[in-house]
Amino acid sequence: MAEIKREDNGKKGRFIIDEDGEVAGEMTYTWAGKTKFIIDHTGVEDKFEGKGFAKQLVMAGVDFARKNDVKIIPLCPYAKSRFDRDRSIGDVLA
Repeated sequence: MAEIKREDNGKKGRFIIDEDGEVAGEMTYTWAGKTKFIIDHTGVEDKFEGKGFAKQLVMAGVDFARKNDVKIIPLCPYAKSRFDRDRSIGDVLA
């Protein structure tokens, strides 16, 4: 069962997805002021590809943005493509 955790130092942060204690992927972000963050990278290790982990990471960012009333600037190509394809998450787009 995959688990997602968030780390944040006030300037940058990341969401990490773990499967069986092994880091399967991460989505990194940088704060742009107090009300927005930029998703700058989403990556999943080769052996974990095809499990939907990249999408889960982006959606964890969306959930975080909704709960904390902040917006997302998706500069990472994967995250940008998720926002382009899924209009239901447009409410958190900066």
